[in-house]
Amino acid sequence: MASNRGGEHEAVPAERVLVSDLGDHVGAEVTLLGWVLNRRDLGGIGFLLLRDRSGVAQVVFEGSALPLHESSVRVTGKVVAHKKAPGGFEVQGSTLEVISEATQAPPVELAKEDWTVNPETLLAYRHVTVRSPKTRAVLKVEAELVRGFRAYLDAHDFTEIFTPKLVSAGAEGGANLFEVDYYGRRAYLAQSPQLYKQIMVGVFERVYETAAVYRAEKSHTHRHLSEYLSLDVELGFIANEDEVMDLEEALLKSMLAGVEERCASELAVLGAELPDRTVAFPRIPLLAARELVSERYGHASGGKDLDPEAERLIGRWAKEEHGSDFVFVTNYPQAARPFYTYPLENGLTRGLDLIFRGVEITSGGQRVHRPEVLVQELRKRNMDEAAFADYIEVFKHGMPPHGGFAIGAERLTALLVGLHNIRFARAFPRDAQRLTP
Repeated sequence: MASNRGGEHEAVPAERVLVSDLGDHVGAEVTLLGWVLNRRDLGGIGFLLLRDRSGVAQVVFEGSALPLHESSVRVTGKVVAHKKAPGGFEVQGSTLEVISEATQAPPVELAKEDWTVNPETLLAYRHVTVRSPKTRAVLKVEAELVRGFRAYLDAHDFTEIFTPKLVSAGAEGGANLFEVDYYGRRAYLAQSPQLYKQIMVGVFERVYETAAVYRAEKSHTHRHLSEYLSLDVELGFIANEDEVMDLEEALLKSMLAGVEERCASELAVLGAELPDRTVAFPRIPLLAARELVSERYGHASGGKDLDPEAERLIGRWAKEEHGSDFVFVTNYPQAARPFYTYPLENGLTRGLDLIFRGVEITSGGQRVHRPEVLVQELRKRNMDEAAFADYIEVFKHGMPPHGGFAIGAERLTALLVGLHNIRFARAFPRDAQRLTP
């Protein structure tokens, strides 16, 4: 085997073949570019696992030392069918050139990354461990979900908007806000684009945004992040919250169809099973949900919301009775919803959550569209009207009935692919203990 370990090579040959396309070149000589994911020497026969942006291939060499893990390389060889090789094909290597040689091995073996073993170590070295095939697969699925989110809404006459992430007040009050110094004035990192996307309904009628939001979460659990990607939607001229649920169900089913079509290899790497998209999402009022989990499963869920165990059980009911991994819980009490949620006379609201596989992934519903009602709701919660003066002013200029929702992209991804810890659904997670890498 010819080998070149001297210097760095900048040129990328035109004849390069991606790992995912090896099946189209059986019997031919190809050139691959990528990184050394793994290597082993068996009696003078070297086995190299090469990863590129499309997948992992096994390359076999004779009589030469292989470079360190994560070295970037160019290899040339003949493609042959091999049932036990990744993807069913193997490259019988003839030349290997080191483009950029790694000077030390990764802190963990990336080919065998296990998120349940030493998760803090994996996250501390996330700038390296993010290269693992499993992590890449998760992030690819998440990227496809976001692509599908945009594509569906674009096709249904929604306009993407871009709202401030430095704000003077929180959309949901003072809780969980990160305070920042804004030229000597107090400001906050936005916990939601809610107020702005409602304002923009008066411009475009149908709007969405994909952007990071920030919450100083007091609950440092496997399902919370301090910074996450929020997929926000708002639409005007609705009759009630049923239209919001209709839209979200159709949107999610379209997003999942995209994942199935474009991420087959990633789902295989993760052993992930997609929901049945032919099943309608059941809907159940909050009070009925509490009664159901109490009578059917013996769990008493008090307070103004469903506790995590009640969420899990109502998700179980949806699966058992309706074959659905999703279930809408509706008509939350006013005390459990932000001030802009449409109130009903019985102390409930037109607010809703969507639960996926036993965990809430969405809050939403119909919003208040009359300024006098907004003022009443702010006063009811002892919130400062002056802090929302500009927002309230908009509603004096003909805001239609409207509603929407927000999906946490990382939580959706984690539940879809079976991650126990949401931190592994973000390339570089932020929580109360983590500000690097």
